[in-house]
Amino acid sequence: MKDILGSLNKNEVGVMMSYQNYIEISPGKRGGKPCLKGMRISVSDVLGWLASGMSEADVMEDFPEVTSEHIRACLAYAADREHHQLSVA
Repeated sequence: MKDILGSLNKNEVGVMMSYQNYIEISPGKRGGKPCLKGMRISVSDVLGWLASGMSEADVMEDFPEVTSEHIRACLAYAADREHHQLSVA
C-alpha cells in the first residue's frame, strides 16, 4: 500500500482516503453496491439524483440523514473509479 500511495500526488491521496470514511460495500446489501455507511443509499442513487438536476440541498432535504460530506464522498468515489478505470485506445 505504501508504494501505491507514494506514486500518487497529495490531491489523489486526499480524495482516495476521504470517501472511505463514508462509503462501504457489504455483500447482501443493495446487491453489493457501494453504499453510504449505515444506510441503504447507494453511491449510484446519489449520483443519479445529482445528474437528474437535484442540488445538494435538495438531496439533503429529501434525505435528512445524508450530509454534504456524504455527497462529496460519492463524487470522490466516482472520480476515483473513473481515474482508475482502464481505457481502450
